Order: sequence, then structure tokens, then C-alpha cells
Amino acid sequence: MGEAPAFLVDPLLTGHSNGFGAKSESEHSAISVDVGDRSYVIGRTHKALGVQIHDKSSNDWVSPTVLGTSPKPCKGYSAVLLKEGRILVIKKGSGPDDSIWFLEVDTPYVRVQKKLLGVEVVAWSKGVTGIAEKPVVVSGPSGVGKGTLISMLMKEFPSMFGFSVSHTTRAPRNMEKNGVHYHFTEKSVMEKEIKDGKFLEFASVHGNLYGTSIEAVEVVADSGKRCILDIDVQGARSVRASSLDAIFIFVCPPSMEELEDRLRARGTETEEQIQKRLRNADAEIKEGKSSGIFDHILYNDNLEECYESLKKLLGLDGNVPFNNLEAVEGVNLPAEHKVSKMENKITIQETGKAAEKRVVLDLSLLNGGAPGRTRGIVVDAIELS
Repeated sequence: MGEAPAFLVDPLLTGHSNGFGAKSESEHSAISVDVGDRSYVIGRTHKALGVQIHDKSSNDWVSPTVLGTSPKPCKGYSAVLLKEGRILVIKKGSGPDDSIWFLEVDTPYVRVQKKLLGVEVVAWSKGVTGIAEKPVVVSGPSGVGKGTLISMLMKEFPSMFGFSVSHTTRAPRNMEKNGVHYHFTEKSVMEKEIKDGKFLEFASVHGNLYGTSIEAVEVVADSGKRCILDIDVQGARSVRASSLDAIFIFVCPPSMEELEDRLRARGTETEEQIQKRLRNADAEIKEGKSSGIFDHILYNDNLEECYESLKKLLGLDGNVPFNNLEAVEGVNLPAEHKVSKMENKITIQETGKAAEKRVVLDLSLLNGGAPGRTRGIVVDAIELS
């Protein structure tokens, strides 16, 4: 039987007949939200908001595995139970980029992770406004021309697409800058973040870890661009199994003979290296075609024709509109407030003598989710007379 959490549990306060509000002001207090026969207790720890589960039928306490980046502590917060296994957490006194969070306790993603890990799981995501197109995962064997296709796309639409910055545990080389070429990190740190579900895919190469973090992809989307991931088939398989909703494209050569000719034309590799790449390519092509990972297969027989097919898949053929993706924004809330809920709308009313502001959050268009961003919050800020 697990022990109760170190933080103290405040009674749940009723905010509206269709929702719940809760607040915590003291340093060690916590809030509790009931979901079925369980209470999810959210409380301040030293570095973040912690989560404990109280099973009311057995009176047991469970410490779940927490995926994603947990919110930092704050002086107070409210919690609202939403549909689809989500709890909305509203932080008091936090900046716009840190005020709205979602805790997933019974979403499809959490249920899958619970089954895979064999333990109780919850997952955090940051709530933001703005929309984001699906990231694009491009895979294919070495020499197939996928790098050239991506370069053409980036050149024609520089404001619409962006690359995520990968993580690695190797040391920086000459002229490499942290956060530009790679996010350079310690192996123990990256291993923990992989365990915490913060990476879409990773691999060990010559004793060093390389990988793509969820946050790195979200940062590209936050800037109003569509993220492109150029990864191998195994990496694509990992991304497909993750929470990231992406478009998966596999680029094939017209034949193995043509691929061999392209590899030899490079003049940069030994015969042994060429034969190894050809063996790997044959295995990748078979898996790319039969695995069910990829939504689309492109054959790069003619580069220009293949590029036009790629643009068509991404909705960029014909009269291409200007980039209408929005850079995300946080939500600027009153420092002191009370919370109520009516269907898909959350009303945050400023309290105190001033009481000049009311913010309404429309959550009917939410998309994405843990462990990255929950997007699509529509904000209506009203200045009261």
C-alpha cells in the first residue's frame, strides 16, 4: 500500500455545475480532482508540480510515471476536469507562456503508454493558442535523393518549413554551436529524458546517443513553421508509435541498379561502404513498402517530377497561399482569479479590488496533446468597466 503524498490535500471547491475549480495558496497544499473511483492529487514539489493517484476503493496511493515536462511550482493554481481524460491546470501569477497546462490521465496516448510500460502513467502538455500543420517525416535509403528533395522544398518555401535540432551526447566539434547544430547534453540526462517520454526517436551510434525530442519539434511549430524530420525507417517507426501526429513519406529509387549508380557517382565511398549501403537500402526499401509505417511512397525516377509529387502531397501544388500558420502565444491571465466552466468554455474572472478583467478560454478546437503541446485554445479577454 503506497503512502500519501507529502503535500496536503485541500478540499475540492465547486466552480460550476458543469465543472470543478480548486485552489491552493499555502506552500505545501495540493488539489484533488476525481476521475471515476480515483483522485488525482496535484501538489507542489521542490522543482515541479507532482502527481499522486488515490484509489478510493482500496485506499491505496500510487506514484505514477509522469511523462512530458512538468509545470514549475507557482503560488497557486486551479484545476478543471475536462472530457476525454484531461485535467486543465491554470497557474496563478505565472507568465503567459507558463499559465495553462493539461494533465492527461485517461487519454488514448496515456492508455497505450500504460500498457507498454506496465505501470500507472500520466502525461503533461503545455496549453497554447495557434494552429500547426502536421510535421512531415521523410525517410528513404542513402542516395535516393530525399535530402535534395527537402532542400528544394526549403528553398522554395523558406518561411513555411523548418528543421528540428537533434540532441546528442557526443562532444561538440569545431565551430559547432549548442542549440544550432545539436543540443549537446550529458548521457545520463538524455537517458532520463528518454525514460520520461520526451523523445520521439533515438539511436546509439559509436557509444553516443542521438535523438529527436518532442520539444525540438514543438519549437518549430511554435514559430509558425511546419517541421520536417529526415530520419531512417527505424526512427520513423518510433515516431509513428509516439503521440506525434505526422505525415510519413518514404522515397524509393526507381531500381536498385539506379541507386547503385548514384552511390558510385558520388565518388566518396569505398567499395565496401557502397556494398554495405546497398544491403541496408534493400532492407529499408522492403520495410518501407510493407511495414505500414508510411502514408505515401514516392519514386524518385525523375527529380522534378518527384518534387512536384511531394508538393502535391503537402498541398503546395497550384496556387500556393502565403504561410498562414500562426506562431503560438501563451495566455495572459489575471494574477488573482476564480475559475468556472460551462461546456467547452472556461471563464477566469479577476478577483480583488481591481477586478477589471475576465478571460474566456474556448477549448472546443483543442488538438495535439501530451507530452508536447495542446494547441488551439481560443482566448477572449474582456476588460470590465
